[in-house]
Amino acid sequence: MATWKSRGLRGSVFEEMINRTNEIYEENHLGLIQKIPTPITPIDMDHKTKQITLAYFDKKSTVDYIGVIQGLPVCFDAKECKTDRFALQNIHEHQVKFMEEFEAQQGIAFILIHFTDSDRFYYMRLRELFIFWNRAKEGGRKSFNIDELDDSFFIEDVNGPVIPYIEYLQKDLDDRE
Repeated sequence: MATWKSRGLRGSVFEEMINRTNEIYEENHLGLIQKIPTPITPIDMDHKTKQITLAYFDKKSTVDYIGVIQGLPVCFDAKECKTDRFALQNIHEHQVKFMEEFEAQQGIAFILIHFTDSDRFYYMRLRELFIFWNRAKEGGRKSFNIDELDDSFFIEDVNGPVIPYIEYLQKDLDDRE
């Protein structure tokens, strides 16, 4: 059983942006995406703030979001990275396996990454993740740098609380044809 120690509000702004984007997609009948909660068992709590400070994961999580966009099954994870170097240890093998199996069932799996220092957002296709994942498995670097990424998948048109990832999902689909 894994232990979880609270890291405050890390990732909460990014998550709220994604949640707002998903609400807009739903309101406009473009898709229905749900946040998948990670099941935990609380162990310790800060009684002043009423926040859980120590818990155990009940089981391994898969991805953060799952649903359908215009009839296409999608799943994705959201990751934040303070620097312009992303450590692959932030993605777990069971998550990669789930996304791989999801795509084998004709779904689309991807990762949204927020590089917080440069305030850039990136849509990472699963096949692109595999390039770095396999490099690490073969004894290479266990991270990738922002300058190794495909410039055309940086989400340039972020508008306030909205991350328009659906445009990059379409680009991902177009690139597969």
